[in-house]
This record gives sequence, structure tokens and C-alpha cells, in this order.
Amino acid sequence: MMSYVTKWLAPLGLAFLLVACKPATVEHPQLHLTGNTMGTYYSVKVVGAEESRAQVLQAEIDRRLERVNEQMSTYREDSELSRFNRFGEPTPFRVSADTARVVTAALQLGRMTEGALDVTVGPLVNLWGFGPDARPTRVPSLQQLAQIRERTGLQHLRVTVDSEAEYLYKQLPELAVDLSAIAKGFGVDVVSEYLAEQGLTDHLVEIGGEVRLSGLNAHGQPWRIAVEKPETGSGSVQQVIAIGNSSVATSGDYRNYYELDGQRLSHTIDPQTGRPITHQLASVTVIHPSCMIADGLATALTVMGTERALVFAEQHQLAVYLLTKTDEGFRVDMTSAFKKYLRG
Repeated sequence: MMSYVTKWLAPLGLAFLLVACKPATVEHPQLHLTGNTMGTYYSVKVVGAEESRAQVLQAEIDRRLERVNEQMSTYREDSELSRFNRFGEPTPFRVSADTARVVTAALQLGRMTEGALDVTVGPLVNLWGFGPDARPTRVPSLQQLAQIRERTGLQHLRVTVDSEAEYLYKQLPELAVDLSAIAKGFGVDVVSEYLAEQGLTDHLVEIGGEVRLSGLNAHGQPWRIAVEKPETGSGSVQQVIAIGNSSVATSGDYRNYYELDGQRLSHTIDPQTGRPITHQLASVTVIHPSCMIADGLATALTVMGTERALVFAEQHQLAVYLLTKTDEGFRVDMTSAFKKYLRG
């Protein structure tokens, strides 16, 4: 999961590790399709599909993910979202149904989390040196922060729909939308739903660490994955989970930060303050039927911090797993809804 990242959907979140199960007496055929998309990689395991279908399946997966990039990439000048961000007129801007759907979800999550998820904070990300602009040589001043914050805010963004099309509308000409915190999960959903349409209901889809699982693995057993320990380069297992037909996304800030004027600056920006988060919450894992929603929630909960995130998640009956950095190591917290997924 990426929390307001430095490039289009770059893989800065925590990885999930596929956990091997004991071999069954019968192993079903499995295709493993891999490729690049959205500034990161994808990995798709399809059980029960013959090798003869690999080329057609991969071509269609690539085509559908390319369409998501054409719609929502902020690193493509001709994408729908980039053209909307340059659009300065106080009139509706026509977009695809997919872009309208993702922006609508982002607005709903923004309201649900009281602004912890805000897809308009791109200018603040740039200000703090985590966007395409160069890193600052000193901490931004209060005046700089105030000026940039005037160009952000979900209250200035709307989605409208009529009988013919979908539109985005912004009240501020300078408003810009960055869907990096949610669109990667949407891409996972797109691929998973395509495979289901093809009758291939046993599959695993991953894009840069965001995962959606369906059915059984090649051994006829439920898929198992492991949350990685939030330590750079560790590649070690923190917790094994089996989530059934669902999705899982993780957000963390330990991999992307720098120090300036004696301060550790995280790439995760708190929309309420306009500043990088300063709490000790190292990673957030969210299980949800929709990978898009899990992706966005993981970012929002990371912004909240441990205590607020736990209260919010329990209140909304979300399956959430938190790792908080302490002097003694990482403290584990989880919601009651998460416990049923634990394995090992």
C-alpha cells in the first residue's frame, strides 16, 4: 500500500509473502503471470488454467491495467486525471465510469475517516520533498504551509453523474487529485473480477503488495499469506493469515523517509496538519472484500496513529492489524474482526 507516494503507485508499502502449504496428493495446474504496471509489478496465480490460455489471459490483464493507467496515472500527461488536474474551468470535466467510481470511493472514505484520507494533498507531498519536486533544504515555513494548504481539501471536489456520463468538478482551479492511495487496489479488483468472469475463481492477484484472494490454491487448500515484519530488508514473517475470498492491503512509513534539520520526515502526510506524521505506528494491515477499499483504509489508518486507528476500526467493525514501534520492539494490536484470520 502506498501512502501519498513519490511516484505513481510505487511499491513503498509493506509486502505480503505467500506461505506454502503442505503438498496435497493432487496438485492442480497453475499459471503464474507477472508483469509491470503502475510503477511497480504485478503477480497473478491462476489455478485450473491450462498453459494454452496464458497468452490470452496475460494480454487481457495487461490491457485492463493499461486502461487504469490511462485513466488515473498522474505521471502520464495525457491521462484523464492529469488532464483534469490541469483543467481550470469552473465547469464539469467528463471522465470514465472507472475514474468516477474511484474518486467517489475516495470521497466516501475521506468523509468516513474525517479527512484522514485526502486525495487532494499532492501539493503538500511535493512541498515536503516526496513528489516530483526536489527535496527542500530546510523545513517549510508556516507561511509556505498555509499557502499550499489553501490549494487542497476534499470539500472542493465533487463527482456528478447524469443520464449520459460521469464528471469531476473542482471549486478551486489549482486543485489536483492523486489517487495513488487507492487506485492500485482498484487495479487488483479489476484483474480479479476479470478472472472470475472467465470462470477462473481460484486465483491470487497482487499489485505491488496489495492482494486479493479467491477460492483455493493449487493444492486445493485455502490461500495463506504472511504480513512482513516492518524492518527494511528483513523479508521475514510477522504474522500468517488466511483471509478466504477477500483482499488485504498494508501501509507503512518505515521505508520512505529522510531527515532534515534534525527531524525524521515520513512520506505519509497528515491532511489535517499538512505535515508528515510523527507517531510510532509502523504498519497497518486491513482485510476487506474490496482491495480498493482496503488500500484506502490502510492509508487513512496510518495517518490516524495507533490509538485513534484502533478506536475507528472497532467502531466500524474493520479487520485491522497494527504494528507500533516501541523501545522493546514492535507492539501488536488487532481488532476483534481480524482475529479470525490468524494462522500459525
